[in-house]
Amino acid sequence: MDNPFLLAIILANVLISFKGFNDPLFYRKYQFHVGSIRAGEQVRMVTSGFLHADEIHLAFNMITLFSFAPIVCGILGNGSFLLIYSGSLIFGSLLTMVFHGNEYNYRAVGASGAVTGIIYSSILLFPDMQIYGFIPGYVFGFLYLMYSIYGMKAKSDNIGHTAHFGGAIGGYAITLLKDPILFQEQTTLVIILSVPIIILFIMAKIGKL
Repeated sequence: MDNPFLLAIILANVLISFKGFNDPLFYRKYQFHVGSIRAGEQVRMVTSGFLHADEIHLAFNMITLFSFAPIVCGILGNGSFLLIYSGSLIFGSLLTMVFHGNEYNYRAVGASGAVTGIIYSSILLFPDMQIYGFIPGYVFGFLYLMYSIYGMKAKSDNIGHTAHFGGAIGGYAITLLKDPILFQEQTTLVIILSVPIIILFIMAKIGKL
């Protein structure tokens, strides 16, 4: 895969993450931390997306990105890929602040929001894809978002489900804005992937999250 934009993002994640692995002060300074963000350190909403908890976390995100990004780059181009990646990262951070903004000790790291946005963009652009070799992409997308809602509600693990969900919304929305013909060509898929998003905001509205 000879894509300088994708390779640059992967390299940035690797270099910044390894800096964080070996420098606890650097890690704490740039991780997502609600209290610090509310005190004015909004840069953490971006920098946290290039830090990871450990080598396995980093490898999983980068392998996933490497697997799905070529679909977006090939169909929409490198510029749109960068827009969707960065936009999904920001969407993930913003949604996290919406749901955890009063939890001053809430912390998180990882490119998962941005990577999830690329996954959902890929599903919209190439709905016939098979994930893990046998799961239709649209089925995976629907179930993943529903699982994220469950994780946000249960709060029983340390996974940043909110950032994943926000990234998915970012990838979904930006892809449709960049390629609105999908509303006509993939109407059923667009509706299917919108259902968990609608459920999330209904649950938030009625205080179930």
